[in-house]
Parts: sequence; C-alpha cells; structure tokens
Amino acid sequence: MDSVNLEVLKSSARWLEQGHRALLVTVVRTWGSSPRPEGAMLVVRDDGTVVGSVSGGCIEDDLIDRVRRRGIEKTKPEVVKYGITADEAHRFGLPCGGTIQLVLEPLTEASGIAELCYAVESGRLVARTLDMATGAARLGPARMTDGVDCNDQRLVTIHGPRYRMLVIGAGQLSRYLCNIAVGLDYQVTVCDPREEYTEAWNLPGTTLIRSMPDDAVLDMKLDERCAVIALTHDPKLDDLALMEALKTRAFYVGALGSRRNNAARRERLGEFDLDATELARLRGPVGIYIGSRTPPEIAVSILAEVTAVKNGVDMPPSSQVAVAKAARGMASPAETGPACFA
Repeated sequence: MDSVNLEVLKSSARWLEQGHRALLVTVVRTWGSSPRPEGAMLVVRDDGTVVGSVSGGCIEDDLIDRVRRRGIEKTKPEVVKYGITADEAHRFGLPCGGTIQLVLEPLTEASGIAELCYAVESGRLVARTLDMATGAARLGPARMTDGVDCNDQRLVTIHGPRYRMLVIGAGQLSRYLCNIAVGLDYQVTVCDPREEYTEAWNLPGTTLIRSMPDDAVLDMKLDERCAVIALTHDPKLDDLALMEALKTRAFYVGALGSRRNNAARRERLGEFDLDATELARLRGPVGIYIGSRTPPEIAVSILAEVTAVKNGVDMPPSSQVAVAKAARGMASPAETGPACFA
C-alpha cells in the first residue's frame, strides 16, 4: 500500500484513541486523469487537521471546510463525487473532464482501524471490507492483484505490502537503497552470507537472511511483483542468484557494476542454461544515469529505474548508464577505480 496511506491509518487510530472524531476519505473510482489513484486516502480530524491526499489540494480544502463548518455529522459512510461538471473540474483543480468518486467514512470503534494498523505494520496483506449500511469493518486475506471494489453494499480496500524486493548484499549502498525501498512500500529481504556485513545490519522494516543468495531466490518463489538487485560485486554471490532470478517472472532483475564488469557478467551468465530472452532481462549497469557518485545518489538512481519498470514507463536509451556514459566519452569505473557510478 501507499506509505502515505499507512500514515493516514496511524493518525486515524491515534486520534480515535485521543477521543477525537475523524472522517476517513478513500478514492474509490476515477474518470479521466486523476492526481491520486484508487485506494488513496486522507483523514480529517474534527478540528480540520488533515493527513493524506486524494487530489493534491483543492478537494482536500473543500473537505476540511466542510468538517470545520458542519462538524462530522454523519454516522454512516456516504459516496460523493467531485468534478462532474466542467465548472467543478475547474474549481477543484481536476483535469478537464476528470471526475473522482470518494467514500466519506466517519470512524468509530467498529471501523477496526487499530487492528488494521497492526496488520499492516506486521507486514500482512489484508482486505478491509466496510459495510456501507452500518459502518462496521472486518479484515480478511487478500491477494496482491486485488484492487478497490465499491458498490452500494460494501467497500473493499487492500492494505499491506504488494511488492517484494530481494537485495543481495548488506553493504553501505544496500542500507541506503533498502531504507528508500521500505518507504516505497516494498517488503524488503536482504540476503548476505558474509558475517562481516550482516553482523551490524539493523535496518528497521527489512528481513535479513544469511543463506546463499541463489537459495534465497528459490525459497522466495518470485513472481511478477518482485524485484531482485545484486549489489555485492562478488560473482560467487551475485551470478548464481541472478541466473535463478532471470528464470522467474520477477519484473526487475539488476546488478551493480561498471560497463566492463557488466559485460563480463553477461558472458559468464551466458555459459549457464539461460536463453537469449532471459539474459536480455538483466539490467546492468543498474539504475538510470543521473551523474550519481555517492551511495545515497546511486540508491536513488537504482530505485528510479525500478519504479519506472514497475509502472510500465519506457525509459529512453539515453537514460541508461552505459549509453549515457558512452555518449559522454566517460571511462568505465573499472578503468578508473573501484567506485560504481550511476
């Protein structure tokens, strides 16, 4: 789920515990262009304080004004629409012809928000079913492919991590990359059998395993909502894991390294039982070219590429590290030093 949504849920639970009334607002349907996707949420406290976003500003302002003027007077969920007419689209900052449908849910103890927060923070993927007639909610199992389902009787929303990421290597770069990945709502697993790296690993929100990386790939049963990123520079750890990962449906498989190292890696992998299509899925040098030189910058470069692939965005060849550096006549890091730039 969106990390902003988790903050919405945590704020909702805290405000209810403090004795406030709160209105949970969920995007359930959009037509045309929309600033926020279905499932996006915000919560408005009884004094107008707000956390989250459903439109980027203008609809939030209207909802805050409504609560400040009228209070949270409803006791049951209701459905509202914004942007039905051209005038409303202009007033609320929606693109021409855009429409957004929201469920406004006055929160009570029966809403089960605290239980939902606990489930999400425990790493579970759950479906929350809201009874539109009573305002009561219950939790149940969910699949990663499930989405928002809303009708006159119920609203079903999905909460929890939908994507998984396997990071091979527990070095300094991995710390920066994993920290950002957790914020992007990945369920992050770090695999490194080297004690000198894992002894001090203590990054919250990640799972550390010390098995061989190729075993980790097999054990995780990677699917189309998984990404694998190899960061060790050690062929004994990276290569076998990449070989196994390239055979799966993982949407992203990449490895850190210079252009020369990447070419050598492809030659080594070509000696295994990978066909040309599988080998072509390997992304490396990993990341997009932004001139990055420090571990935090390289982490941003890598996750920018992962995000683009996840969202189905075709990046131009000029954004690839190898292409960009070749165009600039830049020497490979393998020729100038040990650093890996993206």
